[in-house]
Amino acid sequence: MLQLLATGGTGGAQESYTGLLLRLDRSAYEVRALSLSSGSAVQRLCRLGLELEVIEEADDEAAVRDLTAYLVRNEIDLLHAHMYRAEVIGARAALAAGTAVVMATVHSSRVRSREDVATLAALTPVMDRLIVPSASILEKVRAEGRGGASFTVVPNGVDLARFDIPVAACALRREFGIHGGAPLLGVVARLEPEKGHRYLIEAMPAILRGASETWLVIVGEGSQELELKALAGSLPGPAADRIVFTGRREDVAAITGEIDVAVLPSLREAQGISILEAMARRKPVVASAVGGIPEVITNGLDGLLVPAADPVALAEACIRLACSPELRAKMGEAGRATVEARFSLDAMVRQIEAIYDEELVRAGALPPSAASRHVHVIDQPAGRAALEIPPL
Repeated sequence: MLQLLATGGTGGAQESYTGLLLRLDRSAYEVRALSLSSGSAVQRLCRLGLELEVIEEADDEAAVRDLTAYLVRNEIDLLHAHMYRAEVIGARAALAAGTAVVMATVHSSRVRSREDVATLAALTPVMDRLIVPSASILEKVRAEGRGGASFTVVPNGVDLARFDIPVAACALRREFGIHGGAPLLGVVARLEPEKGHRYLIEAMPAILRGASETWLVIVGEGSQELELKALAGSLPGPAADRIVFTGRREDVAAITGEIDVAVLPSLREAQGISILEAMARRKPVVASAVGGIPEVITNGLDGLLVPAADPVALAEACIRLACSPELRAKMGEAGRATVEARFSLDAMVRQIEAIYDEELVRAGALPPSAASRHVHVIDQPAGRAALEIPPL
């Protein structure tokens, strides 16, 4: 089988892809991995000891030709595409190569152009199964004209063993002069418009009026970096001095262990892997009630949900948690319990392997007896899950 990744950059899709590659049953499958571009995620996979090839071809027609030849040369029976370009290039190449099973995971909540939506809808009949991480994304994809496809909801899974390992010492507070008792809000997300950073930044003056010692740390990089830094610098009073931009960090796991409240003010979200990582680290969450997030957070139990693009509501929720260590501890424990009770990385991988077996048997590439190798629940209700592959 081939695991095909659209882009080698960083993000939730790449985290899910990495977790799948690490846990697939190599005694049952001959697994190959390929990315349609290089980048930090590709480099990290190589550091983890995983073999991954790259077709570095910007022209789609040339990429289809190269991938078709790859599929034929390596006698690939199943192609599993991850992200938009992998779906498009992968489906076209698989059709040309006569690949027995074509699948894709729709990782993103991105609002695509009319042309892109039409392209995906036209290619959907070629695909045997689409996997989505949440019921919200299932509804979105069906609304985009892909309703005739066979869907299965498989939320991302947490590698609980990783979260049981104590985090490494974090120098974040010392690095930025944040004293140990100050409540620390943290958002780990790409600096892109859909992540809603600006609304959290705009909320900081009000947060400081209600919890005067609070700091905000923003971890990540992206196209809005300069704009968001300028917005933070324009805030009145001490607010500008209490917002820290770390850029891209290699110690995200340690930072997650250091923060007091994880915040994700997204305008749209497929599932919200960063908040799930925080829950696994027993951190309470404040997040927008959008996309798949309400399928993760039970408001008032393991986090607080707020309307999207609402600085006032964000401030109120952050103040509530910043002022109450007891509530933070209670919600943090509830978040960890939610993850433990509902999902694991192994369960996620076993579900996907069962889908592989089912589709390979249907296509005649496996004997019927192989279909019982893994337990599989078709169209299981969306639940709560997480994934953390610590940066190296």
